[in-house]
Amino acid sequence: MGSIVGVARGLCVLAMCLVLAACGSDDPDVPSLPEAPAPTGATKFWPRADIVDPRPLPVTSWSRLSDDRIAVHFETGTPECFGVDATVTETEDAVTVTLLGGTLPEMQDRMCVMIAVAGTLEVPLPSPLGERAVIVGA
Repeated sequence: MGSIVGVARGLCVLAMCLVLAACGSDDPDVPSLPEAPAPTGATKFWPRADIVDPRPLPVTSWSRLSDDRIAVHFETGTPECFGVDATVTETEDAVTVTLLGGTLPEMQDRMCVMIAVAGTLEVPLPSPLGERAVIVGA
């Protein structure tokens, strides 16, 4: 009976170690976005805090416009129907941009053409970018 308890304790310790390893640390190694020029023919979007049903929108790349301004590049629907908005969180090492996309309020009850367009959005930064990484938030 004692050996069964010892084996059970050993398995429990092993399971806890595996769970802790799977959780990772508080400082995950998040890859930075590639810096690239805006895609050819990209449509310029303006921030819209009033978009309906906002959801995360993937960012494909970014470009530096000035010390305290970047542009993020993405794909979404046409600007006649769809809008975007971004929030920025900064640390010493990184600038995290969270991009949301959604329907424009004035287009809620109208039909929209479902065509994907390459888009770009200028994002002001509270402080100069410097050598910090640009990453996407969730």
